[in-house]
Amino acid sequence: MPESHPFAPVLEHAFTISIDLTGIKWVTPSTMGASRAAIYAAQGTVTGPLLNGKVVPMSGGDFPLLRPDGVIDFDARYLLEADDGAIIYMQNRGYRWPRTPEIGERMARNEPVSHDDYYMRVSPKFDAPVGPHEWMAKHVFLGVAEKIPGANRIHYFVAR
Repeated sequence: MPESHPFAPVLEHAFTISIDLTGIKWVTPSTMGASRAAIYAAQGTVTGPLLNGKVVPMSGGDFPLLRPDGVIDFDARYLLEADDGAIIYMQNRGYRWPRTPEIGERMARNEPVSHDDYYMRVSPKFDAPVGPHEWMAKHVFLGVAEKIPGANRIHYFVAR
């Protein structure tokens, strides 16, 4: 087992966002030599020990780039609404890639696969109003995502 570094961050589960996705459109191939998509956040929920609320319906989406090597480069932006009514802007960047070509084919067909079959990590940034949620704009987060047919579920951890 690797030795722990004295400066290694401690990760604490902050919340999970479950998002229903809709309306995928493709630019294939794009001028960048890959395929660009647009997929919108139809609705969703935020649940966890540090934040609860919902994804504001159709407030944004993801504009991923599907690279020739099969890696999906995410760039998602949308709004969250906390249970207290606060609106929080979220920008999410990250990567997804299958561990084998066969898993990649199943994912391309939007079939269920185990979370162990692919790598899907994101790094969000937040713009939150002054008040009880401003801590989100002062911390680094890591998201570990699950791809489920027609949706994503992302578990966010705050680095302390």
